[in-house]
Amino acid sequence: MNKILYFERCGDHTEEVLAFSKKFAEENGVNDIVVASTTGKTGLRASEIFKGYNLVIVTHCAGFREPGRLELKDEYRHTIEGNGGKILVATHALSGVERAFRKKFDTIGPVEIIANAFRCFGEGTKVCIEIALMAADAGLVPVDRDVICIAGTSSGADTSLLIRPSYSMNFFDLKVKKVLCKPANF
Repeated sequence: MNKILYFERCGDHTEEVLAFSKKFAEENGVNDIVVASTTGKTGLRASEIFKGYNLVIVTHCAGFREPGRLELKDEYRHTIEGNGGKILVATHALSGVERAFRKKFDTIGPVEIIANAFRCFGEGTKVCIEIALMAADAGLVPVDRDVICIAGTSSGADTSLLIRPSYSMNFFDLKVKKVLCKPANF
């Protein structure tokens, strides 16, 4: 399967992205799947579709929107884990401490410049690259084989990439190998 699924607009295309990605995984022997999910809704659906895979659901760190609060809903977490998925709660690889500099001094550093450059390809592309780094750093996906990363713009999934991940400290070893799905207009 060498075709790319383009969406007219960014937004929630979760069912199509997950189905397309699953077909690609089956046809190409990809067993590692990383999915961005803030509340867990997209992660829950992924955990139903990718049962038996090494599925990692990446969510926001605590306090991302509100101090002391995780956005991942407990009922989604329990079902995802019950379906064999792993949950990763971590600081964003492409912002982290640099976000504090932006907020305090109204400036950005090189990591956020890189993140903004990836956004030229769509928010989902940036997030896919970021979650590949985060999952690798946590030891939840290998860095010696390809993984499928799924993310979106705002709500739901609209992007899927085949990525050879790397650890953050080896950032430039990460390779985006194929675009599976993405919005054409964002």
